[in-house]
Amino acid sequence: MSEGAQSFENDVRSLFREKDRSLMQWAFDLWAHADVRDNAPQILQRLEDGDMPCDEPWPKDRIEAFRSWMRGGMLP
Repeated sequence: MSEGAQSFENDVRSLFREKDRSLMQWAFDLWAHADVRDNAPQILQRLEDGDMPCDEPWPKDRIEAFRSWMRGGMLP
C-alpha cells in the first residue's frame, strides 16, 4: 500500500456509526468492505446530498475522506 493510501478497515469503517449500520442493514452492511465498495458511488452521492446519515449531514472532511478512499482504489 502506498504511503497515504486509505484503507477501509483503518480509515473508512469507523466513519459509520453503529446506528448508521443498523439503519442501512436492509440494503447493505456499512461495516463490510465489499458492500461499501460495491455501493460507493451511491453512498458518496447521498453523503454529498446530505441524505445520509439520516440524522445530520457529514462534515466536509469526512466526505472528503470517503472520496479519497474511493480515488485510492477502495482498499480493504
